[in-house]
This record gives sequence, structure tokens and C-alpha cells, in this order.
Amino acid sequence: MLRMMESRLHHPSALSQETTLEENQLLWDDWHVLARSSDLPSNQPLPARLLGVDLVLWRATNGQVLAWEDRCPHRGMLLSTGRVVDNTLVCPYHGLAYNPKGHCVKIPAYPKLLPPRQACVRTYTAQERYGLIFVSLGHPNQDIATFPVWNAPGYRQFLCGPYHYQASGLRVIENFFDIAHFPFVHDALLGDSSRPTVADYQVAVNENGITLSDVHVWQPDPDGTGHGAIVTNTYWIYRPLSLFFSKESKNMRLSISFMVTPVDEEACIGWMWTAMNYAHDLPESGLRAFQDRVVAQDIAIVEAQRPRRLPLNLNDEFHLPCDRASVAYRQWLSDLQITFGTTQS
Repeated sequence: MLRMMESRLHHPSALSQETTLEENQLLWDDWHVLARSSDLPSNQPLPARLLGVDLVLWRATNGQVLAWEDRCPHRGMLLSTGRVVDNTLVCPYHGLAYNPKGHCVKIPAYPKLLPPRQACVRTYTAQERYGLIFVSLGHPNQDIATFPVWNAPGYRQFLCGPYHYQASGLRVIENFFDIAHFPFVHDALLGDSSRPTVADYQVAVNENGITLSDVHVWQPDPDGTGHGAIVTNTYWIYRPLSLFFSKESKNMRLSISFMVTPVDEEACIGWMWTAMNYAHDLPESGLRAFQDRVVAQDIAIVEAQRPRRLPLNLNDEFHLPCDRASVAYRQWLSDLQITFGTTQS
């Protein structure tokens, strides 16, 4: 409880509309993508924002990524506007230098002064995987989720994004696995407006999350190759803001690891690792451009939804049989006590 109270005192901006840390502990303890590894050079810091908290990322001389609160404890200056010097992050306001542990080790105005105990930056846990930088604001009790086809033989992998949405990340995840929007939002790409009927599919909820299986959809261009087919989709929603998706047609398989970073309650960033066991002759730039086009269509829709946050009260919106997955997702979020990015009327 003491740790939770301290976190609240340090991060009031992250807890709007009486949202409490206790309710969102799962989000706080989870791993979230903040940048590509290539976005963070060795000689300068990088600003970021997660769950309403301003952060700064920088690299120590050993290459380790460090994630700190973006605030100098002396006079509140953004450390992301500083610079990396001799394995320290230097505040641009008064030149105070902080070592990789977050401790002040240099006060230029008083070279012989021993920095006080309060001269310490709040630090967080960070690690790199899949060419991305992951950060947790809490105490993660599980590892970064595995991308099952990472480096699998016969597959090609490429990263799409970042995709910026002015909406709750939970809205974005729900849109990703929404079945009925394909013929209208992605007509001639992932759906056909003349074939809008949704076939029945299976939804299972257990301790590992939510699984959608036997999702059969006709798509005129399911993967950017220009060939139509009936595809079978499977979705594994294993974290509130992360899912793994697989699309199969004949012997072709496309898989996506989709991770959404909750910047604020109504702002988020999507990251999409894609793996394919076919179309090796097509240029990666074309495949990525196809995905960018699809996501741009989704962004326009999600940003036009009201409220921008996901309603968890099932009476706030009505539901169709094809919305079984959305209903299960909203109930699951309620059970997990997720309130960040939701409405609770």
C-alpha cells in the first residue's frame, strides 16, 4: 500500500477522473513499448510518455537503456532536454549530473558539496526485445510476451508503426479484433461491402486471456498481394493492450503481434510486428505501405468514436451477435479492474 501511495503522489496526472492505481495495477506492472531501439542513440536522451507520466530514455555507456521520470528533482526541469555526458544525464538548467542509478553526482555551482539524499531521479524498469524498448512503471511479475514466430524458419518479419491515435488504447484493441467492420472500413482491401454477413465464431475466456477462433472472412486482398481468398483468423488477447493475430489461407500464414502503448487515457501508439511465410519476392516497403493504408482507415474510425474511452458498462452501447468478442473483452477488463481509458457509467 505504501508503494501505491507513493506512486500516486509522484504521478497525479496519470490518475484522472478518480482513477486509482489499485484499479489499474495490471497496466502499471505490464511492459509497454516506448520506442524502437534505433530511436535511442548513445549520446542524447529521448522523451516519452506512458500512462500519463512523462519519461526520459537514455543509454548508459554499457548500452543499457534507462527509463526515468522526466523531471530534475532540483527545480523540475525536463531532463529529456539535457544531454548525456560521461555516463551521466546532465540537466540543462543548472548542470546537475545524474549517474545511471539516478543519483546526483555533480553540482557545478558547488563542486565540493555532497548531493543531498533528495537529489535522486525516480527510475523505472526497461529492457529491449524485438528491436523495441519496453518499460514498466510498476513491478512486472511476468516477462515481455513472446512473439511466437519471431525468427521462425521460412518467415519474413518487419515492423509497422508507430501509429498514433487520439483515443483510448482499449478502443484501438477492440477495433483490431472487430469482425464486422471489414466490409465497410476496409472495403476492397480486407472486406467486401457486397458480402457483409458475419459467420459465427468461437470466443473463449480463461486465465490466459481471450481467444477468438474459427473466424472466417472473405477478403479481396487480405495481405497486400492482390489475391482474394476466404481466410481463417485467430486472435489471442493475452494482455489488455496486447494481442497476437494469425491469418491463414491454404498454406499461407500471416501473423501480427500488436502492442498498444497507453500514452494518456485518450491517446495511444500502436506497434505492429508482422511475420509472413510467403510473398518473399514482394518488397518490404510495399507490404508496409499496405499495412499503413489499413491502419490509417482504422485511425479515422476509432478517433471518430464517442466517447473516446471504452465503455465498460454493457448498457451504454447495444450489441449484436457478432459483438460477442467485444462483450467478452469489456467484461474481462472489468474483472481485471482496468479503468484507465474507460468510462464507468
